Amino acid sequence: MKIATWNVNSLSVRLPQVLDWLAAQKAEGGVDVLALQELKLTDDKFPLAAFTEAGYQAQWFGQKTYNGVALISSAAGTDVVKNIPGFEDDMSRVIGATYPDGAGGQVRVIGAYFPNGQAPESDKFVYKMRWLDALRDWVGSEMQKHPNLVLLGDYNITFDELDMWDPVGLAGTIHCTDAEREKLQALVGLGLTDSFRLFEQPEKSYSWWDYREFAFRRNRGLRIDHILISEPLKTRATSCVVDRSPRKNERPSDHAPVVLTLT
Repeated sequence: MKIATWNVNSLSVRLPQVLDWLAAQKAEGGVDVLALQELKLTDDKFPLAAFTEAGYQAQWFGQKTYNGVALISSAAGTDVVKNIPGFEDDMSRVIGATYPDGAGGQVRVIGAYFPNGQAPESDKFVYKMRWLDALRDWVGSEMQKHPNLVLLGDYNITFDELDMWDPVGLAGTIHCTDAEREKLQALVGLGLTDSFRLFEQPEKSYSWWDYREFAFRRNRGLRIDHILISEPLKTRATSCVVDRSPRKNERPSDHAPVVLTLT
């Protein structure tokens, strides 16, 4: 089973790239679930027909101009949830569904576009902290019901200095603050594991690069797109990689897909 996450930074712009990437993945067995973030379109504009024609199911939760999340899958998802239950929010940031895991069981997949936070001490940062608390509480309850759980998406948080191209210059800036990392570790504390770090990775492995100052070419990036997995899935994980190839496209997203493979 392959599960992937990709912030596409506008699905209307990047749809051909997403379809091409999914088609290329089929040569290697295909992706079973792809979580997308930053659709930047309303529900009625979601390109369901294009995904159906390509042989995929879809669940989506859109929003005009900003945000928006989706789950693209080879099998139909069930028990779909949109946003964090009990947390009042007018942003479309979370979508979850349950899928067959390829081994006779099921896996709960929660795709999320975590708030950016803008800057420490800003109102948007306060919202990010509240949102992270609510997410942790809900994911904890989901894990009680679904032992096989994957929480993936654009976290907008680095784990540590290994996830930063300039640990000194970026220290304490947004995505790299102690407060954000404490909330991320609180998610890990539920019994989740960063699947990327289960495997030896190339030095300076990032998933996001600014469009400016030739950041991708110079590999000045951050690893902010993560796939956290519950304990029962750790023994089934065989690889987790960042696929940098779509970042080389013409008019690419500023993020690259991250792909987890499970037996």
